[in-house]
Amino acid sequence: MQKSLSIIVPIYNGAGTIKALVIDLKKELFPLFELEIVLVNDGSFDDSANICSEISEKDATVKFIDLSRNFGEHNAVMAGLNFCTGDVAVIIDDDFQNPPSEIIKLIDEMNKGYDVVYSYYTKKEHSYLRNLGSKFNNKVATILIGKPSELYLSSFKAVSRFIIDELIKYTGPYSYIDGIIFRITRRYSTVLVHHNPRQTGKSGYTMYKLIVLWLNMFTNFSILPLRITMITGFMFAFAGFIGAIAFFIERIQNSDLPLGWASVIISLFIISGVQLLGLGMIGEYLGRMFMSDNGKPQFVVRKAVNCEGQIKDAKLSNK
Repeated sequence: MQKSLSIIVPIYNGAGTIKALVIDLKKELFPLFELEIVLVNDGSFDDSANICSEISEKDATVKFIDLSRNFGEHNAVMAGLNFCTGDVAVIIDDDFQNPPSEIIKLIDEMNKGYDVVYSYYTKKEHSYLRNLGSKFNNKVATILIGKPSELYLSSFKAVSRFIIDELIKYTGPYSYIDGIIFRITRRYSTVLVHHNPRQTGKSGYTMYKLIVLWLNMFTNFSILPLRITMITGFMFAFAGFIGAIAFFIERIQNSDLPLGWASVIISLFIISGVQLLGLGMIGEYLGRMFMSDNGKPQFVVRKAVNCEGQIKDAKLSNK
């Protein structure tokens, strides 16, 4: 049985739900565990920072990490992992779509010896576009990072202290937590949980943020896109070589054959498109390498409450 538990809550414009979430978390979990709640404000534009600060200043079991700007959900979670101290950390959103009472299911499964326990749902109460994006993300993750095809990558999950300690060794600015997890372990399990409709506001995951998340997975945790580009270029080059032989033979057999202006233009467009695609993919990899080497931070902490003795080490490890 796990003795201590950390609940990491990445917050983005969650002023309307934070207080109620903290109350519910303590009601469900405080009698059972040595509990700490880590609230990470990811550059919210509402009053989330002030509310989190007020809660943590009144309650020593609640830590508050205020990031200097919006770094994205995965980077915010990494910030929380750097400051948590529990034997197990559970990552949960701030919108009550995952009820705090379901955390017990994750912990019970974790006690069977797993490194990570993912939640899954019979029905997700997200918009059609968000659900479609999640399905696409899961399909691609199976190809790029070796995720088992039957596993759903949910943001609501529990990770062991072993996984936490390995995760925070990653200091790059483009975090994709599940990609790092599957570099470390294959000891995972899943638990069926409820998924409620969002109580207030709307999801912070825009199409732009979903695309950024996909790019983090594509370019940071797999070289498969580069291999696909290389293979595609080879296929087009081979097709062009075969076409050139065919056109040469046909020209010899039929000297009156008119020159094909349209086919030349189409070929130029196709080949140019493949070249630009390949250059763009290489540029994305090189650009991310440059930004990482140039010291782009994974996160920057503006304020930390109830984190005495940890703030210095966390800052140093994420420069």
